[in-house]
Amino acid sequence: MAQAIEIERKFLVLDSSYREQAFSSSRICQGYICSMRGRTVRVRIRDGKGYLTIKGASNESGTSRYEWEHELPLSEAEELMKLCEPGMIDKTRYLVKCGTHTFEVDEFYGANEGLVIAEVELADENEPFERPAFLGEEVTGQVKYYNSFLMKTPYKDWEENKKQSEYPL
Repeated sequence: MAQAIEIERKFLVLDSSYREQAFSSSRICQGYICSMRGRTVRVRIRDGKGYLTIKGASNESGTSRYEWEHELPLSEAEELMKLCEPGMIDKTRYLVKCGTHTFEVDEFYGANEGLVIAEVELADENEPFERPAFLGEEVTGQVKYYNSFLMKTPYKDWEENKKQSEYPL
């Protein structure tokens, strides 16, 4: 099997306009059998199907890393979920076409409520792409936005978010 390299860039999302622009959406539940820095083994249930994904360490810029994914029967994914570390990721993924690319916009729930991240997969790290108006700050390579990190340190527990909720505007 040839090595599969995932090249993607991540952005915070400024507003909810992605919902109206989406051509598809699905609920995703995922857990991690292994969430060590540099290697993760993830179990995901999406649209009644299961997936097992293994990811390697990101390169220096955080834009690319090894990724292997295999579809599983739902029953097997449900059994593997029982082996996962504490903390699940629950989100809706919206697919939004912009130019020749499709953006995956993840709206998180539960302990990560309030966080919305958009990702675009590229063929090359320097590939140009059209940016939808809802894209905010780029967070590519910032570990705190990785799902495996959010599982252990949820968005609601981040110090900057605690301070904001203590002192409402």
